[in-house]
Amino acid sequence: MPLHVPPAPAPALRSVLAALGSPSAVREDRTPALRSVQGTVSPDLPLPVHVLDQVVPRTGRSPRTRLVGWRFMIRGEERAVAAADTMLTPDGWAFSHFFEGPYIASTERALEQAEQITGSYQPRLLSVPELYMLTLWLHGDTEADASGGGPDPSDLLVPLAPAPPGIAAHRPHRVADLLPVLTLRVTPAPLLGSPA
Repeated sequence: MPLHVPPAPAPALRSVLAALGSPSAVREDRTPALRSVQGTVSPDLPLPVHVLDQVVPRTGRSPRTRLVGWRFMIRGEERAVAAADTMLTPDGWAFSHFFEGPYIASTERALEQAEQITGSYQPRLLSVPELYMLTLWLHGDTEADASGGGPDPSDLLVPLAPAPPGIAAHRPHRVADLLPVLTLRVTPAPLLGSPA
């Protein structure tokens, strides 16, 4: 399947390039993986990062998301070694931070798996803070503005590893199938009466 990676806003890319080119331009130190790379590193695969505002939407409403940033995979030595996040500020897009960890390899793996799925999709990242969960969101409208819109029932979500207990990582789920499972996870169990 062809993935239609949306272009990142030019100021977001420039902010990451500036952070990579001038370590003194950012407040935090580079990650250990970035410090250990021999040779050059470059930003790749920009993905819009959306947050699911509520797993359990209000009655009659579809799930709502909001764009919180753009994530760039940082390539060095022919693989992703870290990622860089940007955020929207009152002055426009700005570099936020570098990071590394399991979501780097998991994102790459999910994107490779997505290439094998029939159909065309626009890849995005969808964070579900209520469950400490990150998914690759494969949006069916490849021409959509990457900064807006919510998950359509036929879109696919691929939970990234580590996924919450009981939810299989790297297994694509239709939004219509996965959201009810997530809803059960965050809905408090009814209190039972105390035994007599």
